[in-house]
Amino acid sequence: MNTELYIATQEELKAAYRRLCMLYHPDKHRDPELKRQADRIFNSVHEAYEVLSDPQTRAIYDIYGKRGLDVEGWEVVERRRSPAEIREEYERLQREREERRLQQRTNPKGMISVGIDATDLFDRYEEDFEDMVGGGLPYVEINKMHISQSIEAPLTTRDTATLSGSLSTHNGNGGGTINLALRRVTSTRGWGEVELGAGDAHGPLFGLKLFRNLTPRCFVTAQCGLQFSSQGVRPGVTTVLARHLDKNTMGYLQWRWGIQSSMNTSIVRDTKSSHFTLAFQLGIPHTFMMMSYQYKFQDEDQTKIKGSVKSGFFGTVVEYGAERKISRHSVLGATVSVGVPQGVTLKIKLNRASQTYFFPIHLTDQLLPSAVFYATVGPLVFYLAMQQLIIRPYVRAQKEQELEKQRESSASNIARKKQEAEAATRLNCLKVISVSSLGLIILNAWYGKFVTDNSRKNERAKVIDVTVPLQCLVKDSKLILTEASKSGLPGFYDPCVGEEKSLKVLYQFRGVMHQVLSGDTEPLRIPKQSHRIDADT
Repeated sequence: MNTELYIATQEELKAAYRRLCMLYHPDKHRDPELKRQADRIFNSVHEAYEVLSDPQTRAIYDIYGKRGLDVEGWEVVERRRSPAEIREEYERLQREREERRLQQRTNPKGMISVGIDATDLFDRYEEDFEDMVGGGLPYVEINKMHISQSIEAPLTTRDTATLSGSLSTHNGNGGGTINLALRRVTSTRGWGEVELGAGDAHGPLFGLKLFRNLTPRCFVTAQCGLQFSSQGVRPGVTTVLARHLDKNTMGYLQWRWGIQSSMNTSIVRDTKSSHFTLAFQLGIPHTFMMMSYQYKFQDEDQTKIKGSVKSGFFGTVVEYGAERKISRHSVLGATVSVGVPQGVTLKIKLNRASQTYFFPIHLTDQLLPSAVFYATVGPLVFYLAMQQLIIRPYVRAQKEQELEKQRESSASNIARKKQEAEAATRLNCLKVISVSSLGLIILNAWYGKFVTDNSRKNERAKVIDVTVPLQCLVKDSKLILTEASKSGLPGFYDPCVGEEKSLKVLYQFRGVMHQVLSGDTEPLRIPKQSHRIDADT
């Protein structure tokens, strides 16, 4: 398979444009139907040439396709920009459009945390206690809960209001808080925020937070607050200084003064394949050192495995776990926490869009091998069962529904494209294609979905014959297709919307037969070195 990227020059574009114009010019046909079809194809060729012949529109199309040309605002962009500058401008226009959307809606975020005490599963009971509780069954209870929710409301392009609230309960005792924050972007280098809060546990709260970019690679945040309670006013100050050490690494220095004073320094390195954190804190009452590492698999499900070690005056905690994307908007993760004197805890987290559901399950207060084993193997077995019985069938059904909707919405367009392709084939058949016996001859060409896997024998191949349209694209015994979907070529259409497609070509060059298979969006250039097949095949 040829994966070499070929970029046509302006001269080659002009030559291809003239050749296609000669093939599909409406004035060359007397039949009204053929003339109408030729006129439609001719206009499509002209539209494509206008995009590709202009360096800026061509760069936009190469990066973002046709959807990039539909973005409003390109008309005010300075000409002669590089592809990188065009990409930045496109992203800026997209951000502005998103900002306009944000002015018309709120962005809710929420979290539900349910703490479960399951220590009875691994404790050894005394005989009289076993008789008292459910006939010897272990006792599992929910001992704490926390619910929080927030919404953002853009007031102007520079001002945003955030309303948040939370409710917490632990062993039957709890309380709630409500907060209102007003943020104003003062300049491109900083913003300020005022926070007002009230709660039945801590009393009224007044806070102020500032953010400022000191240099392009360094910024600082400062936060101060006053907590009013029956014991008086409790002030608190937190300052964070951060600096980019390189494009993937950040360094942080944090100082906190108040009820719990501390100083913390950390280094965070985040790359495409990993995330590493090293932190050290001196404070009252917590002094610790922590190191964590996360590896990101480059797969469709965005799988991540992670591990961390945290040690201090409180003891030592080792955590390991994984997370995986189970649907378009859902990520499921599980972490096992083993520590002294904390014991063993299994933490399950589900992120669904902007909502988070967190379930810490405390298994034992001691380091029991059985608890570590079941906390590790249990979620894995449960996930595999859920994946086979629920998640995969659900995702498959969702994809089939979306594919069916896509087919229905594009049915008229596909029918039109099919008519154009058939017309292009008839128009080309009327012409005498002069090809030397030693030149490039397209013997057979098919485009669509091929079924070669034995496990998919029950599926039917969906292909169309594109031999004649492909031969018409041959020039000087060469066929050059750029990196784009082949369904847009003259004489082509999409025979299987939403499914993976390929182009299979059987051709002869210099009296020798060759075969090539190319993906839908892969560039193709033939003749090339490919495996030779016998003429009788």
